[in-house]
Amino acid sequence: MNLIISLVVGTLFAGAVYLMLRRSVVKLILGLILLSHGAVLLLFLMGDGLIKASPPFVDAVTGVAAPETADPLIQALILTAIVISFGFIAFFLALAYRADQAADSDNLDDMVSTDTL
Repeated sequence: MNLIISLVVGTLFAGAVYLMLRRSVVKLILGLILLSHGAVLLLFLMGDGLIKASPPFVDAVTGVAAPETADPLIQALILTAIVISFGFIAFFLALAYRADQAADSDNLDDMVSTDTL
């Protein structure tokens, strides 16, 4: 199963790079979304992968976690990556909307006319 997730991560990164190299702002945003999803899956895979484990709770009596628990650090990193990518995409969407209003196009070559010296 880890091999399948590795192939999915590689496909997401390849698709993201392909879309980000296009000359359209919409495709650039879609590429950034794919890149963030690929990063989240990569973080997920860097942890323990797909294993059946109990939640990361510590026993109140002994103060020791069970031997087969999920890694809480990977969970925190994934949650942080999701929040940061959501904020970045929201900012980039607002920026793209304003650029579209100024240039009346989503092509990056047409946006050169908005540059002033």
